[in-house]
Amino acid sequence: MTFALVEGATLFVAVCGTSFVWGRPLLLDCLDVAAILGQVTAISSSCIVAFYYNDLYDLRVIRSVSAFAPRLLQSFGVALILLAAFYWLFPETRVAEGAFLSSLVVVLGLLLPLRAIGYSIMRHRAFADRVLILGTGSLARTLIQEIDARPHFRYEIVGVADDGQAVDDPPLRYPLLGPLQHLAKIAEEARVARIIVAMSERRGRMPMAQLLEAEARGILIEDGLRTYEYFTKKLAIETLTPSLLLFSGSFRTPKVQAGLRRLLNLAFAAAGLVFTAPLMALIALAVKLDSPGPALFVQERVGLGGRHFRLLKFRTMVVSAETRSEWVQDNEQRITRVGRWLRKYRLDELPQLVNILRGDMNLVGPRPHPVSNFSVFAERIPYYVLRSSVRPGVTGWAQIRQGYANNLEEEIEKMRYDLYYIRHSSLWFDLHILVDTVKIVMFGWGSHSAEIFRVETPVQART
Repeated sequence: MTFALVEGATLFVAVCGTSFVWGRPLLLDCLDVAAILGQVTAISSSCIVAFYYNDLYDLRVIRSVSAFAPRLLQSFGVALILLAAFYWLFPETRVAEGAFLSSLVVVLGLLLPLRAIGYSIMRHRAFADRVLILGTGSLARTLIQEIDARPHFRYEIVGVADDGQAVDDPPLRYPLLGPLQHLAKIAEEARVARIIVAMSERRGRMPMAQLLEAEARGILIEDGLRTYEYFTKKLAIETLTPSLLLFSGSFRTPKVQAGLRRLLNLAFAAAGLVFTAPLMALIALAVKLDSPGPALFVQERVGLGGRHFRLLKFRTMVVSAETRSEWVQDNEQRITRVGRWLRKYRLDELPQLVNILRGDMNLVGPRPHPVSNFSVFAERIPYYVLRSSVRPGVTGWAQIRQGYANNLEEEIEKMRYDLYYIRHSSLWFDLHILVDTVKIVMFGWGSHSAEIFRVETPVQART
């Protein structure tokens, strides 16, 4: 976020300055000033959108200047396309060609040094908090991995306080500084600024008095579960306590917000059906011509409150009476030519706009699972029934972060993201998910992953 704000402001100032220096516009009144600012905003916005869709602001992907530079050049190409479309719609906002090219040169000359400085600051130990991890179990080890993968979060692990819970596990990457009983001494000698409590078993083992003393001395005390949530944007369901969910109030949506979100979903679905009707007619025709069988695939799935509903999709597989498994990877050879293209760009999901109008789904939410999978997952995945506390969605947080699941382990990973979405559900969060979904659809990412659903049989295809 910091990079986005700094670079966005730099873009605007650089383009604005170049436009004034090169074009030397006559500013006779407020309308002239507004026109210039509109031109500058168009260029800056095109660049920012292009940067976002090329992951330049995702520091998990772009972790060095060497990775940033080639993507920056690629992003300018996308920005030019966006700007050309904007100028086609609003030709009066077009700036002089010389001013535009000069702006790009100036921006390129500024962004590379700015990003290099940013990476240097991010990795400099003087700006990082010295962190002590309490615990040696699975949560502690996962947190260490997540912290190491995100140097831009400015957490520097100095060591681990041993809780005696992981005797047989592989050695930790960081030194064991001593047992929990000596926490006060460890914290003082290591000069820690944060203590993250990541103990798998806390009852009767937490050094509460020493933690309170450390907090009184200005050391930040963090719950490992919340730190994990902050870093990964998902919940650690294996070590999650029911009380954390029960008393968090995360599953109560205000009625006004719920009503507003429902109205927006209905409006979007209605508009979407109107604008995509010609496209859906062509897709239905292509599906019918490509392989025998119905154009639509209809299946019973589990929705809000555990209620069943009939989900609509364009058929993407050859109809077969043989049921091999619940996973698409076992039926890859049955995907049709048109179906493969539809899956790549998620166009097979368009009929679910009807499901939104019916009240079965929202635009954003956990993906609905087949009825046949519900009882199995409820037995094997912790807190699985909580997915039914919200309406399922055409797209969702787990979909854009994890993609499609193809085994139980991957489905558990998606559940971590689904719980995070339910816990932090809001209009702004939905907007974030929709923006990221557009990026996935535009580039066709994740199309080779497999979604869990019932194999399409002749009976199901006709229902």
